[in-house]
Amino acid sequence: MGRLVPAVTRALDILELFLDGDGTLSAPDVVRRLQLPRTTVHELVTTLAARSYIVQVPGQPGRYRLGVRPYQLGSRYAEQLDLAAEGQQVARSVAETCDETVHVAILEGTDVIYIAKVDSTHAVRMVSAAGRRLPAHCTSVGKMLLASLPEQELTARIPDDAELAAMTPNSITDPAALRGALAEIRQRGIAVESRESNPDVSCVAAPVRDRTGQVVAALSISVPMIRWSDERRTELEQLAAKGAAELSERLGHRSAV
Repeated sequence: MGRLVPAVTRALDILELFLDGDGTLSAPDVVRRLQLPRTTVHELVTTLAARSYIVQVPGQPGRYRLGVRPYQLGSRYAEQLDLAAEGQQVARSVAETCDETVHVAILEGTDVIYIAKVDSTHAVRMVSAAGRRLPAHCTSVGKMLLASLPEQELTARIPDDAELAAMTPNSITDPAALRGALAEIRQRGIAVESRESNPDVSCVAAPVRDRTGQVVAALSISVPMIRWSDERRTELEQLAAKGAAELSERLGHRSAV
């Protein structure tokens, strides 16, 4: 890795300050928060303004907000995002941490489609594949995604009189029971599936959000019952949430602080 350029680093530090507070800053604010000389800050602010990275706030002399250039760069970045590719990278990182099978899935109708998958290295593991489709109500990723739908859309996809197919004896087949489970998932922010799609496997899942805050996917960790316990579930819930948050950040989402 080459040497970092101090002036560029400082300019980026200034831009990142706009992520906090009300999104406006003055030169004295920058001096105070970054502990930089006033002359240096003045030169950097002047340069950033000249390149449209920041602009003066109308009616507030000496205060700045982000300009159009960061928006243009962010829009170009968003155009190039590939959810499957980003999901595969994050899934690999999560799998390396827990050595269990990790999936990223999206919702299509009342089914989930797995768009990324990384296997466990254990001899006993879940057999699945990217591109596979399963009933959403039988999986942790699916229940996470269903729980994220507005009530009207959820009802349109799964009416009160819907016939829900069972994949195992533990699958939820009653729409009312499913709605109760989804309400709990919304409250916890984590979905758990215990032998509902596979009699030998349990899973946990967390939501993945895009830059608008909308849930666009879910990340799950699947574990054979021989390695499943309440303690392990708690550990994997935290890891799934962390992995989903990382993928969300890659998609441009900023969590509320």
